[in-house]
Amino acid sequence: MSKMQQVLELAHDMGVIRAKDAEAKGIHRSYLKRLEQQGLLIRSARGIYTFTEAEITESHSLVEAVKRVPHGIICLLSALSFYELTTQAPFEVWLSIAQKARAPKEDMLPLRIVYMSGQALESGIEEHEIEGVRVRVYSVAKTVVDCFKFRNKIGLDVALEALRSGVRSRSCTIDEIWHYAKICRMQNVMRPYLESLK
Repeated sequence: MSKMQQVLELAHDMGVIRAKDAEAKGIHRSYLKRLEQQGLLIRSARGIYTFTEAEITESHSLVEAVKRVPHGIICLLSALSFYELTTQAPFEVWLSIAQKARAPKEDMLPLRIVYMSGQALESGIEEHEIEGVRVRVYSVAKTVVDCFKFRNKIGLDVALEALRSGVRSRSCTIDEIWHYAKICRMQNVMRPYLESLK
């Protein structure tokens, strides 16, 4: 099997392939470039290629984002959109990374980086499989709390919509939200809104 065929098979199996994935198999990244020039791969970000015949879902940008930033966690508007709890349609992928991590320099894939640390970063992470790729997304309850924490970035109206939608759709309980409100030190901010729902 030629190197080109190996890359195509890898891209077919993975849907989205990183140059690093090819190099790990002993295949130089120039083969990815050649396949892109032949129209068999699409370059969607630096070092990220999508198989042209891959079954692309509406969550494809989340897959590209976590391939580009493997330590990132889908958060805020992107998480709300993933759980279908918002009327907002974010054109950027919202990713949470550690406070001390370096943000990726990105020219093609629109990313919105949010810095978190400690338990606020590490708690409430769920793993979902999208297009065969493991994607880490904050749970509904954690996302609702994050919306209040970052209300200056996304707007209080979006945070309130997330809270109402999450509870009304039974995607999360008030107790679960309160659990993350304590972790993220948002009890005082959220208490009146949670009490109004009881």
